[in-house]
Amino acid sequence: MEGWDKGTKSVVGEIPLLSIRAGPRDGEAWRQRLKEEYRALIAYTSVNKAKDNDWFRISAANPEGARWEGTCWYVHNLRRYEFPLQFDIPVAYPQVAPEIELPTLDGKTHKMYRGGKICLTVHFKPLWAKNCPRFGIAHALCLGLAPWLAAEVPILVDSGMVKHKDDEAAPSEASGSAPAAAS
Repeated sequence: MEGWDKGTKSVVGEIPLLSIRAGPRDGEAWRQRLKEEYRALIAYTSVNKAKDNDWFRISAANPEGARWEGTCWYVHNLRRYEFPLQFDIPVAYPQVAPEIELPTLDGKTHKMYRGGKICLTVHFKPLWAKNCPRFGIAHALCLGLAPWLAAEVPILVDSGMVKHKDDEAAPSEASGSAPAAAS
């Protein structure tokens, strides 16, 4: 994992590697793989909480574990920016990494495909291919989504493409209009 900083390498080293090569269509083997995925996600979440770096919530959106939804956030200039997160497990999983989607950011950056799928082609996909089937959802979040958020959110905020929820919630206050006086 050349090019990754010590902190990232340390965290990735604490996420358990997976061993079962199975996707959503593989019946019992997929259920065993899903157990490994949950163990890795729990370990990753625990590491993040221990390092005071909690930045996402995610869970399977269906009983088969083929669709996942949640929320991720990034703190920039002491303000927390939250984004809905979703993805489907590809049929060819784990040979093919999931395409992580942040639908509310769709069309706001060039480093995104239609539908809000974040661009991971250049840096992450070769790493995933090299580590198949040992990488799973937790690894995709750690080595794919986390660096993407760190690179893109500050640019989106500074350019005005993304506004903090407090700035969006009070447009009348921002325009300087005073409440009407009671007579």
